Amino acid sequence: MEYNILITGVSGYLGGTLLNRLKNAPLPKYHKLFALIRNPDQAHAVKQYAAEPLVFDIHDYESVLDNIQKYKINVVFSLVDAYSSTCQEHFIRALSELKKKTGQVVHFLHTSGAKAFSDHAGAPVDRTILDTEHSLLELQKSQHTDLPALQQLVGANTKIVELSESLGVRSYIFCPCMVYGKGEGFGNQVSIQTVAIVSTARATGHVRNLNESQQASWPVCHVVDNALLYIAILKKILSSEDCDHGQEGFYLASSGRVAWKDVYASIGAALFKRGLIKDSAVHPADEKVLAVMAETLKSSTDMVAPQLSGECTFTAKHGYEIGWKPLFPPDHIFEVMDEEVDLILSSNADKSERTQRNGAF
Repeated sequence: MEYNILITGVSGYLGGTLLNRLKNAPLPKYHKLFALIRNPDQAHAVKQYAAEPLVFDIHDYESVLDNIQKYKINVVFSLVDAYSSTCQEHFIRALSELKKKTGQVVHFLHTSGAKAFSDHAGAPVDRTILDTEHSLLELQKSQHTDLPALQQLVGANTKIVELSESLGVRSYIFCPCMVYGKGEGFGNQVSIQTVAIVSTARATGHVRNLNESQQASWPVCHVVDNALLYIAILKKILSSEDCDHGQEGFYLASSGRVAWKDVYASIGAALFKRGLIKDSAVHPADEKVLAVMAETLKSSTDMVAPQLSGECTFTAKHGYEIGWKPLFPPDHIFEVMDEEVDLILSSNADKSERTQRNGAF
């Protein structure tokens, strides 16, 4: 079978690193790799990664359908817009139409986030949730939260899985978590979650802890390991091997969990050493401080906590089963946090609107 692959979000932190790692990835032979770009100025950049640039409107179904059919794209990795299923549905329907014409198996991967399986999104946190559990779709459908954005995040996952199954498209829900490390792409090279902690600490003079429990933890992953899981899934697809999909196709990119209090402490130490906050201690946040944090993050006050705190017991198993081997253990984030803070400060990421958004990680 001849495979043509499209990756969206290649100027982003995750997408850029994936594109870079694909250059030398030990993958079965495929026909063409396409990269969706926002404007023609990015064309030269993606060509350096042996990808053919495409420019089209993913919000327009006819445009999506035309490009899927014209280039016979049968594998789509979507790394944009975790909180919506609109563009994703366009791709799924277009892939279904291609399947009708060619008879080929078609694949769609949606990048969601571990946040969809956190307390913020109404997921249970009194037990470990494995990404191999057979009932994850039903769990997502049962989750309810007072935060509209997170309800939408969870809803996007269920819509994508159900629509894909109804149209004969193999879907995969890829969940990044707290991702760290310098991105390797041509665009954004800075993470989102660590940026939120740094920017709010600088704005309020202290690192802030919004967790109710001191034991609160979150899955973590180096950006390279995150890219390697994308590649592990792609390798299974290109090998025409069975790779769990649909209701069984949830994949968390994480080498383990870390405690938020330790993340806060390491960032606090790095910022205080540079004279950017009043002390290295971790402080609570009252309503006045929360308002400052919200203004800094350009979000509502109820969406501050989901960006830099929470409990998530979602645990990776699926990736290991398909040959994924993370290079960095969870505690590695603390070894390189000083470098992470340097990267954020040098890129001015904590003041960039590009990184001040409600990430799904």
